[in-house]
Amino acid sequence: MSRGLVIGAFLTLFFVALACVSFLWVPYDIETLQISNKLKTPNLNHWLGTDHFGRDVLSMVMMGARTSIAVALLAVGIGMAIGVPLGLFSAARRGSFLDEIIMRGNDLIFAFPSLVIAILITAVFGASAVNAIVAIGIFNIPVFARLTRAVALPLWERDFVLSARVCGKSETRISVEHIFPNIMNLMIVQGTIQFSLGILAEASLSYIGLGAQPPTASWGRMLADAQTLVSIAPHVALVPGLAILLMVLGLNLMGDGLRDRFDPRIKKNRT
Repeated sequence: MSRGLVIGAFLTLFFVALACVSFLWVPYDIETLQISNKLKTPNLNHWLGTDHFGRDVLSMVMMGARTSIAVALLAVGIGMAIGVPLGLFSAARRGSFLDEIIMRGNDLIFAFPSLVIAILITAVFGASAVNAIVAIGIFNIPVFARLTRAVALPLWERDFVLSARVCGKSETRISVEHIFPNIMNLMIVQGTIQFSLGILAEASLSYIGLGAQPPTASWGRMLADAQTLVSIAPHVALVPGLAILLMVLGLNLMGDGLRDRFDPRIKKNRT
């Protein structure tokens, strides 16, 4: 097992554990404001200090981890649940009119930056975590659809697929029973990468006020609230910023490690 995979898995599991623990316990209630206790530096009572409302930063980070991970995970789930079947369908009917429609639809979505699509959707339907999930999920659909089609096309020329055709299996059954199991590893790797991008997208939307709304905690909103306090209380901005950095770094390292593990040729070329 590569060192990058171990480090990435550790960082990812650490923040996932924080999010899970927050369902059962947090040091302080983040909805309780204590203005008299605002902007305290890290101490024995507040390990990561307090923000401008006197809320415990560690508690905010734990609750923010829950929000960021939930939004990114559900958004990736939407992308995989719709994009992978579309890609399999398009590969099975390669060169057909339906294949052309699916691919041009993907190109249309790719023509707009993901953040612009997310801003458009949340601006029209309102700022909320649910709309952020939908917005990020929509951009993930063509990512998985195009990747699925690209890796599935060569498999349709393989002998095991030709044997399945001889046995009378339909294109749908071949896609489910033979094509998908052979590309599932790549989907998992791509899923970790999109997961990290989902964390960044959620933080970006929350930063500009279009993601999770108060009193729901979010790393992006914590950064937005702290942007004018950097010179006074740098810990208020540094903590959520480091949380985003380490979470995204962990996911990218884990995705890179999984790619090496699932495809020995890549590992051989790098060494």
